[in-house]
Amino acid sequence: MRQIHCFLSTALLFLLIGCAQQDKYFFQKRGVVLSVQDLETVDWPKLAYENGINTIGTHVFPEQVAGFIKSEKGKRFLSDCKKYGIHVEHQLHAMGDLLPRELFAEDSTMFRMNESGRRINDFNLCVHSQKALDKVAEKALYYAKLLPSTNHRYYYWIDDGKPMCRCPECSQYSESEQALMVENRMIKELRKYDTEAQLAHLAYHNTMSAPRLVKPEDGIFLQFAPIHRSWDKPLDESHLQELKENLTVFPVETAEVLEYWLDVSLFSKWKKPAVKLPWNREVFESDIDTYAGLDIRNITSFAVYIDDKYIETYNDMSFLKEYGDGLKKHQKY
Repeated sequence: MRQIHCFLSTALLFLLIGCAQQDKYFFQKRGVVLSVQDLETVDWPKLAYENGINTIGTHVFPEQVAGFIKSEKGKRFLSDCKKYGIHVEHQLHAMGDLLPRELFAEDSTMFRMNESGRRINDFNLCVHSQKALDKVAEKALYYAKLLPSTNHRYYYWIDDGKPMCRCPECSQYSESEQALMVENRMIKELRKYDTEAQLAHLAYHNTMSAPRLVKPEDGIFLQFAPIHRSWDKPLDESHLQELKENLTVFPVETAEVLEYWLDVSLFSKWKKPAVKLPWNREVFESDIDTYAGLDIRNITSFAVYIDDKYIETYNDMSFLKEYGDGLKKHQKY
């Protein structure tokens, strides 16, 4: 009996130590976002583990990522992430897959109206079409099951920086408010499958302004992605003010910053061959001090184009350790 008690006490001690280790860092999420090409050619789970990164987000489109996850390389990626304790999530430009463009022939009112008053199936949707919202939510649920998230965080973004609907009903709402209306519908559907599901509201490009006329449903979290900032100096006051305004609408406890410090694709102007990352440690450290000062505890960065060719060409990944170490330096205790 004494041996059993001793065993249980030891097990409990190890459990408590494990929890303390897991929670000791101020930044709870320390991530990178990578394309399928990056994940196919580099052992990113091991690289992440070695550099203190605890989350990998796949990118770019749902069907593309699904194809990778079904492949042998994709299965090995998931297995290795589990082995190293790396969370897997999927950060996706999703609207084209959530509301296929060919449905325009079935019902054009599901799609956005442009500035000329004409329905068009180029981008996004009409958020005042219940049929469109239902189809988007249904497809989001489909992809959530196909591409489960190990941390319950989901990302189904509107079309990349593209306009929303200009119909009489929609035009009363900002781009960010229209995006939030779609997200509010999706989170209700996602929680039928994952009761802990959280869904990103991406503040980016044309959705940087904080929504005012629409309030987020439970489970919607802010994802702040300041793509138009400068990376040779710390975050500017204009972007900081936009972030603060969004934090009056969305809970800070779940808020996330999606940065570009490691985004070789951005610095390469999204064309290969890739340039060498212009890593600026001082700016990075200043930025995370700023984000920590606002009590934001979830940080990730695009790291797209860091594939086998990039490593072979430049053979210098020291910035990754500085990134991981930097995110670990803000401790709770």
